Amino acid sequence: MTYNRQEKLLLASLAGAKFTHIMDFMVMMPLGPILMKTMDITAQQFGFLVASYSISAGIAVLLSALFIDKLPRRKSLLFVYLGFILGTLVCGISNSYFTLMLARMLTGIFGGVLNALILSTVGDSFSIEKRAGAMGVVLTAFSAAAAFGVPFGIYLASLGDWNWPFFVIVILALPLWFGMFYFVPAGEKTVKPKDAVKEAYFEVFLRVLRNPNQLTALGMSLALVLGQFMIIPYISPYMVGNIGFSQMQLVYIYLCGGLSTLVTGPIIGRFADKYGHKRLFLIFAAFSIIPLLLVTHLPKVALPLALVASTLFFIFISGRIIPSSTMVISSVETRFRAGFVSINTAMQQFAAGLAATISGSVVTEIVVKDAAVKAISGYHIVGYMAVGLTLIAMLLGSRLKAVN
Repeated sequence: MTYNRQEKLLLASLAGAKFTHIMDFMVMMPLGPILMKTMDITAQQFGFLVASYSISAGIAVLLSALFIDKLPRRKSLLFVYLGFILGTLVCGISNSYFTLMLARMLTGIFGGVLNALILSTVGDSFSIEKRAGAMGVVLTAFSAAAAFGVPFGIYLASLGDWNWPFFVIVILALPLWFGMFYFVPAGEKTVKPKDAVKEAYFEVFLRVLRNPNQLTALGMSLALVLGQFMIIPYISPYMVGNIGFSQMQLVYIYLCGGLSTLVTGPIIGRFADKYGHKRLFLIFAAFSIIPLLLVTHLPKVALPLALVASTLFFIFISGRIIPSSTMVISSVETRFRAGFVSINTAMQQFAAGLAATISGSVVTEIVVKDAAVKAISGYHIVGYMAVGLTLIAMLLGSRLKAVN
């Protein structure tokens, strides 16, 4: 499936905006040691900095679902992305833990809504025959952020200047804002004002509860997020404590995984458009069980073999996200899409936090004699749980119908 010039420029703008959004979130991870030293904060306080972004994003997109479909998509996208840029700038100029916490919350509020609007814009701007391919291009932003954002953050952190990653994101984001200004179609309000007045204020939630197809889409999405985010937070501790990676060698995991999915993402999207979104989702979800079990059951092996397992994890998790995301945004009518996607995004944010809590109650640290770092146990149980959630997602996905 080919895209015309306008569609390519639109995709480039949306993918770039999503890249800056994901990079803003991911770049915090390697900044932990320097922030704890510079601001004299504990590891728990740093954890609050990271969590504040996701929590504020989840609350913001949940509340935005009440009115987002009543606003012009393009104007909303431009306003929210500008707010995200300003929030990131405030992160860079923050000079205390308190101001940085507020800045992260502000950025999370705009970043969460931005993500929902980007996905909705893809659904609005591309026909269902091109939608998965377009989604594949936009979602490669996550891969690019993993491949470049984390190593970039580690490098800048090693120089001792934690502010610069945020300034660089702002510099990247400004031309992308103008790109969206020129290339995002100027659409009308998706719900006409006279119709909006007749609706109850919480109609957007009631509409989902009354629609079995949308409930199925939410269930599939939540099962996938729960499964993968139960595993992701403990990949690094497992690779360091159980396999023997050094802290710097962790960069290879993100670099190999990110670069691989940069290549495979668009290809998977085009295949999904050609052979069917549901078919590709079920295939990649089934095959994703292999790396789910590999990553959580690895014995002490050589670094290249461990990288093969982690790279396969990235490829197949990405491979199931692309068609499933297309299925979710296609399960609702265009005029109600942004509200539904906002609810879905909020649920995903909360599910990610719940997943980490669940896996944290299962995984425990163990002290290995003469080892420099602590290993973890119970990770294999998390793997089995993730497989079970994958099977539930496949069952729900097989019943999901595209309506638009």
